[in-house]
Amino acid sequence: MRHTKALCQLGSTGFRTAILHQGGPVPAVGGVVKPFKPGGYTDSGADLAYNLRAAGEKVVTPVAEPIPTRDSDWSFPDTIAGVRSAVKEHGADVLWANTTLHAKHAIVELAGELRNVRMIGQSPLNTEKYEDKEWINRWLRGHSQLNSSFPKSILYGENDGQQVLEQFPLPAVAKPVRGRGSHGVTLVETVQELKEAANKLLKESNSILIEEYLEGEEITITVMPPGEYSIVGRKADYWSLPVVTRFNHQHGIAPYNGVVAVTANSRAVSAAEHASDKAYTTAQNKCEEVARLCHATAPIRVDCRRRSKLGGEIILFDVNMKPNATGPGRPGRDEQASLTTMAAEEIGWDYQALITNILRQAKLISEVLKIH
Repeated sequence: MRHTKALCQLGSTGFRTAILHQGGPVPAVGGVVKPFKPGGYTDSGADLAYNLRAAGEKVVTPVAEPIPTRDSDWSFPDTIAGVRSAVKEHGADVLWANTTLHAKHAIVELAGELRNVRMIGQSPLNTEKYEDKEWINRWLRGHSQLNSSFPKSILYGENDGQQVLEQFPLPAVAKPVRGRGSHGVTLVETVQELKEAANKLLKESNSILIEEYLEGEEITITVMPPGEYSIVGRKADYWSLPVVTRFNHQHGIAPYNGVVAVTANSRAVSAAEHASDKAYTTAQNKCEEVARLCHATAPIRVDCRRRSKLGGEIILFDVNMKPNATGPGRPGRDEQASLTTMAAEEIGWDYQALITNILRQAKLISEVLKIH
């Protein structure tokens, strides 16, 4: 297949890679907690490690002979002990941070010991502010290129009066400030529904985001960092994978991929469809600007929707600094292609080609953290 040939022309990276999963809950930021995913992303971590090894990459694991179906065999917890084990005991020179990053993360704590180690992931020093959905949308909206690119929204706190909810235009979406996938995201059509959704979300954090509902087509765009890639060659700037469109929503919201596989409700937009609608290219350009402003050092994924069912303008609404990394290859994982994997397939990369191309862009931790 053409993607395999193109990948082989670049050769293997020569890295010794360890995958990190989330070893425990992350610290609260301003009283807001990002919910812990059961398993801490060990499922996608196992997909990454298994498929990188199948593609000919050197991957270190916490056990000598990992069992393909046992998720925990393939990745290290992102604790200080886990990171040291991966690097000091197993010789990893790349850490793939398939986890939730934050300013107190082990990678930051151990930065002095990791000067010669590379990583895949965003800077932990920036990620926690970028994962605040209210803050990042407001910050990005303040740049001239993006000032009309995000939905109307308000931050609602536990001490705010309910008259604020009564005044917000409906329908609307209530969601966590620091969400994970579609966890807690609710479409509301009446004031009573909005109050109930807000009260439920405020049991998890002390503030939530209320956002205008965009009723049109939903798409997602993965933006890749500059680098050298198979098939597409050298990219001097941020660039987008093909657009993926989403359908079969449940009460107006795309369901969590752990419940409904994205292969059942998503597909890549064809080249002909893309060419016939300039809004797709405009949205890609805006998503690339988001990556540029965030100084992304690894892929990001931006979710977008049209305001109208009739088509037209595409609005950005959710910046994901850590795209889902699941993919097929391991036994029982055939339906686990992520949205980014689906986009990559449209340019001729299968899952192994995608993640090997991502690995190739690994940067020194000192460079990611800007430590000199």
